[in-house]
Amino acid sequence: MQRTQAPFRADVVGSLLRPAVIKQARQRFTDGEIDVAQLRAVEDNEIARVVAEQRALGLQVVTDGEFRRAWWHMDFFEGLDGVEGYQPDHGIQFQGVQTKARSVKVTGKLGFRHHPMLEDFRFLKSVAGDAVPKMTIPSPSVLHFRGGRAAIDKAVYPDLAEYFDDLAQTWRDAIAAFYAAGCRYLQLDDTVWGYLCSEDQKRQMRERGDDPDALAQIYAEVLNKALAGKPEDLVVSLHVCRGNFRSTWISEGGYEPVASILFGQVKVDAFFLEYDTERAGGFEPLRFIKPGHQQAVLGLITSKTPTLEDPQAVLERIREANQYVSLDQLCLSPQCGFASTEEGNKLSEQQQWDKLKLVLDIARRAW
Repeated sequence: MQRTQAPFRADVVGSLLRPAVIKQARQRFTDGEIDVAQLRAVEDNEIARVVAEQRALGLQVVTDGEFRRAWWHMDFFEGLDGVEGYQPDHGIQFQGVQTKARSVKVTGKLGFRHHPMLEDFRFLKSVAGDAVPKMTIPSPSVLHFRGGRAAIDKAVYPDLAEYFDDLAQTWRDAIAAFYAAGCRYLQLDDTVWGYLCSEDQKRQMRERGDDPDALAQIYAEVLNKALAGKPEDLVVSLHVCRGNFRSTWISEGGYEPVASILFGQVKVDAFFLEYDTERAGGFEPLRFIKPGHQQAVLGLITSKTPTLEDPQAVLERIREANQYVSLDQLCLSPQCGFASTEEGNKLSEQQQWDKLKLVLDIARRAW
């Protein structure tokens, strides 16, 4: 039951721990000691190295580890037309720790043109060899949810219906642009669906004037509009995350509150789902995934801690999920990347590779 197309039985979410040489080069660039070409040369070398390591491990898919980014989402947003980055009073609050202060706001009409990450993908593809290069970008819902109505200029978008139309079109254009650049495996990273599973987060949404149930339907419609006309040979996955910063998290709650909409309506090819702790609940919501090509990639291996999971226990959990979804529609991965921001999670690079090897070993046994 090995798969010859993405997602693969043993897959990855995307980000990898930034090596010291990357962190040093980025700091030297910030300090004005090297220019952008010199920084990119360092990044190129490290990306080529880490791609080779992924291939040597036996993975059928490779990423650039998001080595050129500080954030999993902000860098992409700031490359869009109509979006500006700024420094707010505080960062994003996780369990006991806060990120550095950075956010975005919409100050003009949204659009996707000349985005720098297209060239980032082209380089990844050039060094991928016979592996499938996977590109990761944030989901459109994250751009809206991060700041809500307050982060959207009312003079530009007095009517949010027009904003959501442009949001969908911007991502539709992004999908087409990455496809034209040679991308055949694109992942949309999305924390919002995890928030919509959390009673605490939904309370905060209501306090700022949003209806969580309405947002779920709006985001599903935006995603499906963005995916309309997608080429058949392009695999688009949606990664649902509950927060991943320095081995901490934000939201908790099983998928049941959004399952009928997320799994029943959103027309992606695969869902990457966090299942490494009890915060994600059980597998029952997977019953909404229809028989067919759509895959559920079970994030049963944690990227937050170095302790290796018991293979037998993971195999048992795959069997539990198989009660609700065909084994042929299941895959395995870590629950998230290892460094959603440049700071990274609390484990070593060797422990990161040990985790990915474990994914491969278990997948060979399960399928």
